[in-house]
Amino acid sequence: MSGIGSGYDLSTTTYSPDGRVFQVEYAGKAVDAGGLTVGVKCVDGVVIACEKLVPSKLHKPGTNRRTRAVARHAGVGGSGYTPDLAAVADRARAECANYKSFYGDAIPGKVLAERMAHYYHLFTLYWSVRPFGCSTLLGCKDFDGYHLYLVEQNGECAKMRGACIGKGKNAAKTEVEKLKLNEITCAEAVKELARIVYATHDVKDKEFECEMSWVCDASDGEFVRVPEDIAEPAREAARVAAQGDAMES
Repeated sequence: MSGIGSGYDLSTTTYSPDGRVFQVEYAGKAVDAGGLTVGVKCVDGVVIACEKLVPSKLHKPGTNRRTRAVARHAGVGGSGYTPDLAAVADRARAECANYKSFYGDAIPGKVLAERMAHYYHLFTLYWSVRPFGCSTLLGCKDFDGYHLYLVEQNGECAKMRGACIGKGKNAAKTEVEKLKLNEITCAEAVKELARIVYATHDVKDKEFECEMSWVCDASDGEFVRVPEDIAEPAREAARVAAQGDAMES
């Protein structure tokens, strides 16, 4: 792509002759090269699962998480550069705190998603900064129930029933579309998302951890990690199924 850009990819304020902003497209490629993140809205909540690639066996399990709570009722999971994801999550926490301080109530999911999208978009407007190399899925509960939003690196925001970002997103999307999202519960979704993460993992990549968090009736409307007594059996079943498929192929 750099050859195609030929000088038009040096700044976010420069359009190519055909109207493209290459810096934003490069950020999208950073997202696509990151681990898979899948989220679904169920009848009783939202579940987000992330494939966190482990760069070294010396890393302590559970560190450098890709799912993060930004308020009691909301949290994000993302793909791309982890430091960028951390910066976006910190901004989301600040927006939640500011809204709570000013209005005295928890920020609605739509408002938080739009503010995050505006923050993303700001970094595509000025030559002195670069676009964030990450995209995020926002799961939350507000006065209108549970919601899932996709906020992309170019500042685009959309309300979703299911969404996939990162490496292998097309294969994962095909699997998510097979789920009956109008009927599935969060407990069932944990098993399905673990299966999807393990099934779409590229065996040529390094080891990975499957992180799962949810906000649902079972968590009393709080965005938390899926309890290990539920998450670990789901991961183990997905791991066994993926190994069986690999042996058959």
